[in-house]
Amino acid sequence: MGGNQSIPKVTPQDRAVLDLKLQRDKLKQYQKKLQVILDREHEIAKANLAANRKDRAVIALRRRKYQQGLLSKTDGQLEKLEQLVSTIEFSLIEVSVLHGLKQGNDVLKEIHKEMNIESVEKLLDESHEAQAYQREIDEMLSSHLTLDDEDAVQAELRELQAESLQKAETRQPSNLPSVPKAEPTDTVADAETGESEREHERVPVPA
Repeated sequence: MGGNQSIPKVTPQDRAVLDLKLQRDKLKQYQKKLQVILDREHEIAKANLAANRKDRAVIALRRRKYQQGLLSKTDGQLEKLEQLVSTIEFSLIEVSVLHGLKQGNDVLKEIHKEMNIESVEKLLDESHEAQAYQREIDEMLSSHLTLDDEDAVQAELRELQAESLQKAETRQPSNLPSVPKAEPTDTVADAETGESEREHERVPVPA
């Protein structure tokens, strides 16, 4: 299973960047060693002065000064390495971007080939031919139909329109309440009228 996995390809640019970073790391390690030497020479000079050995203290300080010069040189080399690594990495990014732009331009060129002027003109010509053919069919039909035929066509068209309108009205739900067919009767008024008539009949007439 592990043998089927693809191994990323290491380009010469990648190897160059890696070598520069290794040199940078070695310089940093060397600087640490120089700093240790500087600190030790400083302590030696102090110890010799304390022991009243001025000549040995001067020698220690001279050695320390020499090591400081080396440290300054390594600082300059380290700065150059850092700049070089950053420049190469940025250049690789630029190359990748340019490669992507080139691929995009190639795709656009292929699209433009498919949409060239000849293809557009051919499509327009085909559209014009189709419109001309349709006009020819319309003229032929109108020239072969009589007035009666044309009237029949218009009548059939009106029937289809009415049928379509009727179907549309049928599909629409009607939420309006139904209108009563019989006229409303005032049952309360009728009842009061009948009671009044019955009371009038029961009142005795004076002799």
